[in-house]
Amino acid sequence: MSLDEYKRKRRFGETPEPPPMLEQKSRHRFVVQRHDASRLHYDFRLEMEGVLKSWAVPKGPSLDPADKRLAMQVEDHPVSYYDFEGTIPEGNYGGGTVMVWDAGTWEPLSPVPVDGEYVPGTEKEAAAMLAKGDLKFRLKGKRLNGDFALVHIKARRSDSKGNEWLLIKKKDSDVVPGFDINDKKYDTSILTDRTMKQIAGDAGSAEWTTSRPASRGKVKAAWLADAIARADSKRQASTSENADHVENESAGKKTSKKKASKSKSEEVAQEIADPAPAGESSAPRKNAVKSRNKKSSKPSVSPVAKALAGAELRPMPTAIHPMLATAVAKAFDNPDWLFEIKWDGYRAIAFIEAGRVRLVSRSQNDLTAQFSELGTLPQFINADRAILDGEIVALDEEGRPSFSLMQQRTGFQPGKRRLPRREGVPVVYYAFDLLYLDGFDLRRVALEQRKLLLQEQIKPGGVIHFSDHYPEKGLALLQAARQRGLEGIVAKKRAGVYQENRTGDWLKIKITQRQECVIGGYTDPEGSREYFGALVLGLYDRQERLIHVGQVGTGFDHNALKEMFTRLQLLKSKQNPFHGEIGGLRKVHFVQPELVAEIKFAEWTHETTEGGMKLRAPVFMGLRSDKAPEECKLEEAVAI
Repeated sequence: MSLDEYKRKRRFGETPEPPPMLEQKSRHRFVVQRHDASRLHYDFRLEMEGVLKSWAVPKGPSLDPADKRLAMQVEDHPVSYYDFEGTIPEGNYGGGTVMVWDAGTWEPLSPVPVDGEYVPGTEKEAAAMLAKGDLKFRLKGKRLNGDFALVHIKARRSDSKGNEWLLIKKKDSDVVPGFDINDKKYDTSILTDRTMKQIAGDAGSAEWTTSRPASRGKVKAAWLADAIARADSKRQASTSENADHVENESAGKKTSKKKASKSKSEEVAQEIADPAPAGESSAPRKNAVKSRNKKSSKPSVSPVAKALAGAELRPMPTAIHPMLATAVAKAFDNPDWLFEIKWDGYRAIAFIEAGRVRLVSRSQNDLTAQFSELGTLPQFINADRAILDGEIVALDEEGRPSFSLMQQRTGFQPGKRRLPRREGVPVVYYAFDLLYLDGFDLRRVALEQRKLLLQEQIKPGGVIHFSDHYPEKGLALLQAARQRGLEGIVAKKRAGVYQENRTGDWLKIKITQRQECVIGGYTDPEGSREYFGALVLGLYDRQERLIHVGQVGTGFDHNALKEMFTRLQLLKSKQNPFHGEIGGLRKVHFVQPELVAEIKFAEWTHETTEGGMKLRAPVFMGLRSDKAPEECKLEEAVAI
């Protein structure tokens, strides 16, 4: 099966939906998602042939055999869409709120009954029934159970696309006469127990459930929803009036184009199944954004920023050295601190001025051309001039930050040359701090006030997302991050100012041990291995001496070995960059200490035979161009 149509209709730099990815094996799950888009409807999906076969059901499924529900077949969706719950930004295909209304497993029923009863069928029978247009199956869900059929029908309309089906409940012990899907007991998500309004952000919608990266609602800590409700409701209130205007205008256009020959139910179903392409529906919004972003000849001054204690009226800085966090071993709860997710990407300061953005790494390299899709970022900031601090992140199919994907996105030579954007690996910008806004330097303003002001400036949708903060509860957030397989969390003092160095006011707590190390040499390959055996790694101590901390030989495929070896040859040196001799290794070929490697490892060990701290079970994750070798410090590597 192909996901080309799914991919064609979406802009993955702007929507939180998962990218297209075929699965090798189907697990026969089903999901029903309540979708408040141009019209409220239900999306019925069966996991089959490596994708989710999908139908839009205007009135939703029913447990009453008397209800023959119209179901419009739509494009196949990736299996990772199974637990998607959140908000697709307006202006994108299917823009609106999505709730997981029901989910479970399904099995095909053999088209040939045995003693008058349907029995479980095979995968081959299911494919044949689907192709024939009469698919019989059994559901085992939270709300839907028993036998059903999807029957392909021939529509009466001359302009029919042939995608009309009927979803019918079979007579069995799971029948509910007079089933009412609008009953209040069905108002909430089976995953998160939230209503559509809560998911949309009116009360209790988390950033990571509405903007792709993270839990899809699986984080069940009650404080999480409460914390975000206070912040998101403010943003929703400020944008709802304009969004309503755009939506009403769009709805008016669609109404004028309806054909008189269609029945009301057919009109609704067709509109749900085949809305306007993303490019068309977003045009009014883009024009509105362009109009709002027109600059006057006189630079604007922010009255909101002016009122903040610590804000200073001054010209916009041209360079910022990012504030860095100190590693600690354990999470904690404290009312004086805010806690955030630690994004595993490239740190970048975003300078926004005159409708353009300049992205600068922590080592002051310009990243703007390398991540050209982030050029639209100024369109989603309510400011003429601003400086943001954040992280450029590549997301996996489950919405989690992935440094491995970032390496695929940038290749082995990040920062050295402009690389083409690779299909399937889009990036987004997670903003977590606001340092300058329309004439005012905010670095001496308290962190919590900076973050609240930042959140108000971000327009919903687009390539920028707000990195939310959670007061007091560091232990719960760390547990939530651990459940989602994230790197860790960051703790920040609520009243802290922005300092352009490493400080104890920001702390990082990692779940998986990660460390950036300097490559100082490599060893010869052994056996059938080619190019090199292992990279020899070091960290700088307080005296700026490069101290050997171990070597890494895993995490490379054949191509990676070849590409790394090619780079090492350009840096070969006869001089040992490490402090002292390196014991326990065969001949080491030294290189100039210019490359920084991201290393995942189990723990730090103290080896008495060689002395010093060493990495245990290290794995190479990729090269980092956003960090200079001198920043890889030994005293900061071991959490205390």
